[in-house]
Amino acid sequence: MAEPLSKPARVYVALVVDGNATSRSILAAQLRAYGIGKVVQCNRIRDARNRLEHMSFDYVLCEQSFHEHDASGQTLLDDLRRARLLPFSTVFFMVTGEATYAKVAEAAESALDGYLLKPFTPSALFERLRQARQRKEHLSPIFEAIEIEDFDGAARMCVQRFTERAPYWLYAARIGTELLLRLGRHEEAQKLFEAVIAAKALPWAKLGVARAQIEGGKFAHAATTLQGLVQEDPGYADAYDVLGRAQVEQGQFEAALETYRLAVSLTPESLVRVQKLGVMSYYLGEREEAHKALGRAVRMGLDSKLFDYQSLVLYAFTCFECGDSKALQHCLADFARVLERYGDSQRLQRFARVVRTLHAIGQRKFSEAVAAVRAMAEEITDPELDFEAASNLTGLIAALATTSIALDQADDWIQALGMRYAHTRGLAQMLASACGAHEQFAERLRACLPVINAMAEKAVAQSLAGDPRAAVVQLLQQADKFRNTKLLELAHQVLGRHRSTIDGAGELQKAIDALRPLCVGTQPRTLITGESERAAGGVSLRMPVPPAAPTTLVTLPEEPAVLTSAEPAPNG
Repeated sequence: MAEPLSKPARVYVALVVDGNATSRSILAAQLRAYGIGKVVQCNRIRDARNRLEHMSFDYVLCEQSFHEHDASGQTLLDDLRRARLLPFSTVFFMVTGEATYAKVAEAAESALDGYLLKPFTPSALFERLRQARQRKEHLSPIFEAIEIEDFDGAARMCVQRFTERAPYWLYAARIGTELLLRLGRHEEAQKLFEAVIAAKALPWAKLGVARAQIEGGKFAHAATTLQGLVQEDPGYADAYDVLGRAQVEQGQFEAALETYRLAVSLTPESLVRVQKLGVMSYYLGEREEAHKALGRAVRMGLDSKLFDYQSLVLYAFTCFECGDSKALQHCLADFARVLERYGDSQRLQRFARVVRTLHAIGQRKFSEAVAAVRAMAEEITDPELDFEAASNLTGLIAALATTSIALDQADDWIQALGMRYAHTRGLAQMLASACGAHEQFAERLRACLPVINAMAEKAVAQSLAGDPRAAVVQLLQQADKFRNTKLLELAHQVLGRHRSTIDGAGELQKAIDALRPLCVGTQPRTLITGESERAAGGVSLRMPVPPAAPTTLVTLPEEPAVLTSAEPAPNG
């Protein structure tokens, strides 16, 4: 039998997740024999997710397959890493009765510590746990540097380990690329990913190239890279996540929706992916699909840290539209419960207000609903009203109108929302979709886009005709009136291009800077994919995202050593 843990004075904590009570008990007993002081047991993925969101474990041993709703241990691991809820120090092993090549490859892509293939002896278990802990200890200097926010130093250590082919050099390279991406060093990250591919072609490195291309704004190149990757490995779910983002960035929303459908079909119990599918479907007008996906997300993980409560708002809208008053009542009750825990959140307070108003409309309490919508409409030019809040308000105005309640100012409100936010085809379509069945409002919102484009074209023409100052002043006036980010940024660009020939350029720049906080910019991807989740294909580092440093972080060798098939990677 292998020796127990090296530091017996410390109480190690383990989590065992298995639907079979006998298997669970045997594994728990083996872990105690190994020297682990506390073993927590769960028989469902849902319970395990909740435990892992609120506790830290030194070891997690999770069964791969569960009978409940096609849940899997891989889905749990993927969701936890995506939300950065699994510390690097945690050893995570998947326990399974089968270990096909596809499953082992999937484990490697998830930065999993390994598979335990049943049946296994206690000595085999102990040895695998010892090896996993050893890797954690080998790489601990890197993560100690991350803990003290010495990201440059951590990245240098990763690259040094990679170039020297020191133990665990491939895993160090994966951490290094993640650091470089977080630091905004997209070109350096891409170079390191490509060096990994040259040394040992791995799907996660190819995916990393695409991630670096996206961060560098090369969306079309990233999409091409990703299309090739999913053709090579159609089951690589993380690749679909990144492809979906690339497609959203390019405004290819229909293609992105199909990509998210594929991702959900591969991992039906991934809460994050189901939410993406529901939100994307909603904003593309696929209400039946949105209702099913959002409802499923609510049932899967309403209390999970992975759940975004905008999904509950959109689900409430779909319940209203299909006449499901009972489900709408449940949404209202859910928000009441959420506010008991997070009552200080202005975003959640705003969400709850939207659902209360929607419920009032459904209950035909029209005076209450009208008063609430009027109060919200007063905030249309408020700096805090982001696109998310604007789309929810649009939905409420349309919901009232569909009940034949005449609001004299409704057209003006819709026009103001459109002129503020419908400045790209994608955003205009999303706002229009929020109107549901009220096609008149939807058309009014779409019509704002050509008006905004005409303003921009007129200003550019004025600048080209030799009067850039007048163009900047005009754009500033329009941006101030409509709180339109596109017009404001165009003013900034024209001023920057012609600064030397514009009188009072400094004062105009001050006016632009003063107006910028009042104009809230919106990217479609943040509405659909969110910003807090782990980047697909990345490693959970539990680090803040610092500003990009001004100097070059690392230098890679021009021709990295290439391993032949006869040269196994040393502890890679």
